[in-house]
Amino acid sequence: MVRCQCVRWSLSAEETTAPSAATPAVESERPRGATPSGPRGSRGPITLNEDDRPAFPEPAAGWDVPRNGIPRGKLEMVEYDSKTVGTRRRMNVYTPPGYTPEKKYPVLYLLHGIGGDETEWHRFARPDVLLDNLIADGKAEPMIIVMPNGRAQKNDRAEGNIMQHAPAFAVFERDLLDDVIPSIESRYSVRADRDHRALAGLSMGGGQSLNFGLGHPDIFAWVGGFSSAPNTRRPAELVPDPEDARRLRLLWLSCGSRDGLIHISQGLHAHLKEKKVPHVWHVTGHAHDPPEWKQALYHFVQQVKFSTPPAKGRGGGGGGEGG
Repeated sequence: MVRCQCVRWSLSAEETTAPSAATPAVESERPRGATPSGPRGSRGPITLNEDDRPAFPEPAAGWDVPRNGIPRGKLEMVEYDSKTVGTRRRMNVYTPPGYTPEKKYPVLYLLHGIGGDETEWHRFARPDVLLDNLIADGKAEPMIIVMPNGRAQKNDRAEGNIMQHAPAFAVFERDLLDDVIPSIESRYSVRADRDHRALAGLSMGGGQSLNFGLGHPDIFAWVGGFSSAPNTRRPAELVPDPEDARRLRLLWLSCGSRDGLIHISQGLHAHLKEKKVPHVWHVTGHAHDPPEWKQALYHFVQQVKFSTPPAKGRGGGGGGEGG
């Protein structure tokens, strides 16, 4: 039976057991083909629509391999005081090549899945390698990437019955807004405004990103949900006022066509199309797995054009409607 460190809604105890933080990601891992069709999080046959297709091609060979002869960024684990949780917590922070306090940088807050922690993105996708390569090629802007622990409770380790920790992922909204962001903006040289803040995540972190990002368009201008999980609010709750969602400079939805949770992203995509909210819809042949999340991050950071001024008369562009 295959194990995955991210959410497997209503699966066996073996499948929801999270390995230790030292366990490397196995990128050939695939969850079972069973998929949801009934209530949110249940499983049944996947139904694909005509526009459930890739918005971008597969990355070229070597895209995720450390390169010699290019400048490299720095990855460090830092601590911060969380008033929300009442303890000291950790987050993994990438600073781009040539980082200097003399320059102001944009920030991407990158959230993990229900079975992960502040190390998951590094184990699954090596964001430092992806960004170093893209920055060297002029395909992504130098940015700081913050990978916090989205489980806002005193014991924030992914252990025991990880499904019982789900409420702590909702509490993280306050930790992110009141503790993580202020800590980053006091510690690093950043552009502290919505146009220079992005929020994205995988699975449970994808749901968090959509919930928090769409709920706070005054704080984030770039929002991405990768294989978003059932913690994602229903479309009408996420987008009660389409004008607020249109303020985003990028709203990104992506998922694998073999992912048992694709109906969640499909539902939001359909709602956004109906309300004429610009967004990117990117569907690959992957499942609910690290290769899906890695390529989503690779494409997402290239679409985040921090240095491009917002479109005149509105909060920003936000890509196409996807398909």
